[in-house]
Amino acid sequence: MSDFLTVSRTAHDALVSAAYRARGYTAEEAAEGTRLAAEAARHGIRTHHALKALHLDHLFGSATGGCVPGAEIEVIPSRFEGSEIWNAHRKLGQSVAYRAIDRCIELADRYGIGQVAVDNAFHYLWGGGYVMEAAERGYIAYTNCTSALAEVVPFGGKFPTLGTNPHSWGLPTMDAVGFPVVSDWATSVVAMGRVQALKREGKSLPPDAAVDKDGKPTTDPAAVSALLPFGAHKGYAMCLLNELYAGFIGGSLPTLRGRPSLAPAGEKTTTTFYFHVIHPEAISGADFAQGRSQSENLKSVLADIFGHGNEPCILPGQFEAEARKRSDAAGGLHFTAAEIAEFNELAAEIGVAGLEPI
Repeated sequence: MSDFLTVSRTAHDALVSAAYRARGYTAEEAAEGTRLAAEAARHGIRTHHALKALHLDHLFGSATGGCVPGAEIEVIPSRFEGSEIWNAHRKLGQSVAYRAIDRCIELADRYGIGQVAVDNAFHYLWGGGYVMEAAERGYIAYTNCTSALAEVVPFGGKFPTLGTNPHSWGLPTMDAVGFPVVSDWATSVVAMGRVQALKREGKSLPPDAAVDKDGKPTTDPAAVSALLPFGAHKGYAMCLLNELYAGFIGGSLPTLRGRPSLAPAGEKTTTTFYFHVIHPEAISGADFAQGRSQSENLKSVLADIFGHGNEPCILPGQFEAEARKRSDAAGGLHFTAAEIAEFNELAAEIGVAGLEPI
């Protein structure tokens, strides 16, 4: 943590909320965008905190019509009681996502399972934040989305026709390990937000993560033109899944998404979301060995996996849980000096107080 400085969350939230309001977002939308950004920073998510969110909004959102401040969600009629389909009408993605996960939980409480598919959306940033919250409330949750742009080259290909397309799972394991297991990743080797963070810090990419404009591998974040899928054909398949989900929901052609100037009349350029929540009781077979309860059985399974000499192994979500403890112990959010400088440039632009280390 020697590279990080602590800033007040109150000051951070005031600045980020002011930035959203300056772009025309409602007070509620600004609060939701700020909430997700702060939670990302609190959990050590360097790639999807406020700087990424506001940069994305500037390039593809409120400044260009890709996101519409104050838009209202339309619920499309469906014959399936545990499912809903929403037209987000390009509303701020974080606002839509918080509402969608809450609605999925309501449906899961009633039907055992709930899902919400969202069309005409704008990127919701850190998917892990939504499923983590659901897991902390006692539910199994999943989400995927299509990214703002197609920036990933398919396995064996040469042109980017896929998004970085994250998958996020959250499981309620607090009683077993003290935090929710959260598996959350972009399906590229690195997220584009990571490329931007490394460029900001003057650091290099790992090898075989990205290519330049000529399709040649590069570790220079300033030279990156497209990204590569993680795990070769396996990561590529997971990346492709999001595009196919989007195809079923109503998503636009990947190479047109986020690029309205390229889209012919009648084509869409928006992204899609998918949310899925399960009540744990809905999948319980009630036949746990040794008379264990579902919760006790989960704890026993984890103890077996991480026994036998595997005790040092890391659980998905553990790094985030540890970062959260450090943030809370420090009484604020952690950023590098370069990040604070960028926040203060933003503050100067909109005429509000900047951030100072505490």
